[in-house]
Amino acid sequence: MKLYDIMKIPIFDQAKLIAGHKGVEQEVYTVNMMDAPDIIHFLKRNELLVTSAYHFKDDMYALRELIIQMKKQGCTALGIKTKRFLQEIPEEIISLADEIYFPIIELPFDIGLGDLVNQTLSYILDMRTNELHQAMQIHQQFSNHIISGKGINMILENLSSLIQLPVVLLDYHLRPISEHNNTKASIQSLKKFFINGRKLPLSTIEIVTFSLLTKTRDTVSIFPIYTQNNQYSYLVIDGFISPLNRSMVLAVEQAANVLAFELIKEHSLRQYSRRIQDEFFTNVINSVFSTQDEIINLGKEFNLSFDQKYICIIGKIDIKEFTMSFMEYQEEKDLIYDLIEEELNSYTANVHLFIKDDMYVLLVNCDGIWRQTEKERMISLLKNIQVKIYTYFQKSISFGIANSSEQLLHISHSFKEATDAFYYGEISGSKEFIEIYQAKEISAILRMIPQEQLKKFYESTLHSLANENEKDHAVLLHTLSVYLETHCAISETAKRLFLHRNTVIYRLEKCEEILGRNIKDPNETLQLRIAFRIKPLIHV
Repeated sequence: MKLYDIMKIPIFDQAKLIAGHKGVEQEVYTVNMMDAPDIIHFLKRNELLVTSAYHFKDDMYALRELIIQMKKQGCTALGIKTKRFLQEIPEEIISLADEIYFPIIELPFDIGLGDLVNQTLSYILDMRTNELHQAMQIHQQFSNHIISGKGINMILENLSSLIQLPVVLLDYHLRPISEHNNTKASIQSLKKFFINGRKLPLSTIEIVTFSLLTKTRDTVSIFPIYTQNNQYSYLVIDGFISPLNRSMVLAVEQAANVLAFELIKEHSLRQYSRRIQDEFFTNVINSVFSTQDEIINLGKEFNLSFDQKYICIIGKIDIKEFTMSFMEYQEEKDLIYDLIEEELNSYTANVHLFIKDDMYVLLVNCDGIWRQTEKERMISLLKNIQVKIYTYFQKSISFGIANSSEQLLHISHSFKEATDAFYYGEISGSKEFIEIYQAKEISAILRMIPQEQLKKFYESTLHSLANENEKDHAVLLHTLSVYLETHCAISETAKRLFLHRNTVIYRLEKCEEILGRNIKDPNETLQLRIAFRIKPLIHV
């Protein structure tokens, strides 16, 4: 409650504000009465202090220091009873209070300080009780929308009606989740601001208000909504919400509380549905289902038609962040999934998204022949996804695209092509690539050889390097593959791996030491190249 509201209480009818008029809009949370000269150590922020000035009647310096210290501690005002111990408030005290915008109230002689404190506290308590009652009513109203299944949009519409301002709900990365239909141009400008990857120093505790650099200089207020795992959504209001406007702030706070629970519930439901969907896809790839009918019936639950043909695309983050905890990794993976899913909504054909291990798997509806125009549209979409992921996560993602479409029963073939395409892009040392599968002649020949023979050749050629679980072997193997792909050019290898030339030379020498081969010898490099071509055939 503001000080000027306190001054309207009947007991203050004869009181007079004689100094610090510019501070009357400060909030008053409580009232205290001075009965000791060391009261300053017990005062709190936004507190109104009243006194008979007994301890200051002969010590104006002490009164001056009290006012200065109260201002520093954020106290609201000082009420002084005159005509008893202090006949009048000195001009120097009034000048000081005016200078620092600290209100001083002259209280009449016939007012009891105890009565004044009690009535003021009672008035503040009544106002707080009314606010609490109002908050409970608003909370119940919003909760009823959720219980009746009307969802987030109805809450936003109701909130917009209460505060008479358009609202929009943004997710963790400041992308619109839902909005009231009546959003104005300023909200649209704000959305474009975020879509372009720009960021704001948003608070996770308090309201943030700022003006947009538009012709009309519209003001926007943003309230944080805590959901889970230290993630925040944001409720954006197209207009200025003053922290001092308790009724509007209460309405927004209650909406934010209810929205937080609804967002957590929706997230949990999505996670459950996603796990079931991912499990189904993994079982299809691994040929777990015993009958065709089982695949058909379960596929219908995920809008996958048995007769429909699909092109498979896989995506993986290029560099794994080993400093992240398992929970942080899972949270980021889910957020990337959400981003990809949102971008896929703009694609004309139906696309189904799954997660398998560390891969994002896309199944694109296809009529049998993937036309060049469709392929170009998909590549454009994947490039846009790469840009968005780098903008929001500062990480790059690469994609492998199958070249043949398959029905659901045989989708593992298309998945294999996509993983092969990704592998060929990966061994080239590139980052943020989009590789389309092309049948290699040597791969087609190698597929005719039994798996057991291929594995023996692979292990005998690479020796212990074939065991990537041993320390540094995976790094050495990758360096060697890039070296061979660049036609044994050390400088180009270093460039692709973002390494110093001497580091590449050291790694290649370690490879020679482990292999017992001269990797500059043409016959040896041919065997090694064949071994790397065999790798995707025996490592699914």
